[in-house]
Amino acid sequence: MKFGIMGNLQKPRLEEVSRHLLQFLHAKKIEYCLEESLAQWLIVRDTELSIGPAEFIDPDLLASRCDIIIALGGDGTMLNAARLVGSRGTPILGVNLGKLGFMAEASVDELENAISEIVRNDYRIDERMVLTVQTDQSPKRYFALNDVVIDRGLSPRVLNLEASVGAEYLFTLAADGIILATPTGSTAYSLASGGPIITPDSRVIAITPISPHALTARPVVVPETSVLKIFVAAAVKPVHLIADGQGEDFFKPPVSFTIRKAEYVVKLVKRKNNSYFDLLRTKLLWGRDTRLAPEPPRGKN
Repeated sequence: MKFGIMGNLQKPRLEEVSRHLLQFLHAKKIEYCLEESLAQWLIVRDTELSIGPAEFIDPDLLASRCDIIIALGGDGTMLNAARLVGSRGTPILGVNLGKLGFMAEASVDELENAISEIVRNDYRIDERMVLTVQTDQSPKRYFALNDVVIDRGLSPRVLNLEASVGAEYLFTLAADGIILATPTGSTAYSLASGGPIITPDSRVIAITPISPHALTARPVVVPETSVLKIFVAAAVKPVHLIADGQGEDFFKPPVSFTIRKAEYVVKLVKRKNNSYFDLLRTKLLWGRDTRLAPEPPRGKN
């Protein structure tokens, strides 16, 4: 078993956690390699770290040089890891160094136990749907584990969006944009925009308008086999497309976007004793009745 390690260099705890992780892997004689920028960043800060040149891996090669990737950071780091892995199928273990880290499976305190469980094959793999989007203006494809967002970008005016599911017309509405979310991404931007929480094993795609100018406009959930089309006939400024908050471009209308399920899945490492509903309760306080356990007023003991 060989681990590939990557991390968010902006996280304050990254140096401390990385040093402890490497010491643990050395002590247990577990093989590992480091994403190149992380390795260089650590060496600058701690010259006593035992990191050889053979353990420096180009980010584009990391997924092919290890069995499991450890992503140290938050949800953005997980999405970056998913982008680097692509269709290679290398599983990802997320370790939360931030505030929420909804996608991360382990906290810093749980990291050693999580790795020990993986080494003795006591873990499970969740396969998560990925979306792909393409426009009629370019052959380039974008991929998203969380969501695809089409919005007004730099324009001060709303977009007029026409949506269809396969050959069926769905709606035309004026809105700031629209979110096409996987079950994994249902608890991100889509949820903040009024979309539903969808369990990861559901085979669906959520369509969530962003600030629609219609009281009747509501999120729609369609089968994962659907081919979705969003058409923008005209706009004051180019339409903004962004996938997972990372890959983005602007397109001059008229422009059509086609969104469908990708040919591959992203594999996430999960501990056997953790459930999705436990995660909702602990991270999002889902189902909590504040009348039974009200929080103390801010600024008072």
